[in-house]
Order: sequence, then C-alpha cells, then structure tokens
Amino acid sequence: MKLFFASGNPHKAAELQSLADAGAVPVQIVSARVVGGMPAVEEDTGTFVGNARKKVLALRSRLPADAWILADDSGVCVDALGGEPGVESAYYAGPDGDPVANLAKLVAVMREVPETEREAQFRCVLLVGGPDGAEEIFEGQCGGRLLLEPRGGAGFGYDPLFVPHGYTETYAELGDAVKNRISHRAQAWGRLAEWIRARGR
Repeated sequence: MKLFFASGNPHKAAELQSLADAGAVPVQIVSARVVGGMPAVEEDTGTFVGNARKKVLALRSRLPADAWILADDSGVCVDALGGEPGVESAYYAGPDGDPVANLAKLVAVMREVPETEREAQFRCVLLVGGPDGAEEIFEGQCGGRLLLEPRGGAGFGYDPLFVPHGYTETYAELGDAVKNRISHRAQAWGRLAEWIRARGR
C-alpha cells in the first residue's frame, strides 16, 4: 500500500517509514515533496483530528482521486499548562514553526514549575483519507514528565525535554529502537498497521 504523507516534516516521514519497516508492514510512505510539496495549511481547528483532516484535504488537490493520504497531528500536552501547547505545539513560539524556539519557550514557561507538577503527555493522531471520502483515525499517547533543561541530541521538537514514564532518559536519549516501541506515534502507528494488514487479507 502507498500512503502519501501530508507533511513537510522530513523527520516524521522518516520515523513512520522506520516504524513500517521494523514491523514488516507492507506500506510505502511517500513524501509530499514527490508531488510538489505540502500546501500551506492553517491548523486552526483546535483539535488534533481536525488539523489532520485539513492536511489530508490540502494534499488531495495534488493527487489522483484514488490516492490514499496519511496525515499526522501531534503535540505535547502539559498538565500544569492546562494541556498546552497541545494542538499549538508546532507553533508555540510563533507562526514560523521554529522547533528550537518552541522548545526554548516551553523550558522558560515551565522554569518555576516544581518537579512534582511537571506531568505531560505526547499525543498523536494519524488520519488516513482515501477515495470517496473514506477516513480512518488512529490515536496514541505516551505519558511522562518534563525536565528542567533539555537533554540528548537525537529526536526532534520537544523530545529532549520529555522523559516517558518508566524511563530515566528523554525521548532524545532513548534511541530509535526504544522510541519506536513506546512513543505516542508508535502506538498510533501500531493501530494503523493492524488496519493495513487487515486490508491485505
């Protein structure tokens, strides 16, 4: 199965293909760059599902009618901030979507929050859109806590600040093998993979 990935983020595309390959899932994740790039999308729905749906619809204009499209919307939801940055995770520090600035802002905002109140969850929605309005939604979540300072050089986005429950290392320190097993995106992908396999029966 071929899924056109409705994102301009190369890290997410690589992570999803890595998950597919590791699980021997018969799917090819095709970058939006192959069809001229991802159109600009205003992520203004207020929900992960709504934003993912807008991405699918935006990319569909560049693809054949029978194409299947995959969109991801994800973010970190911090208890002490009432769930923020949440759906605004990619633009937390402003409209430029600068990951370094986003991380720096979250570090600063959380500076005075005590360690006992730094609970957070990474959440992910994977939405697959097909011909004639077909739609499938798969969700995943990983709970953990935020450090006072970023740690680790791997991963992307908020990964260096987030330590999953049951671990002492951040997402950015655990390495792909572990992260691809426990992450919010891995959990959502696992549910999507089951759907792909069921389609092939």
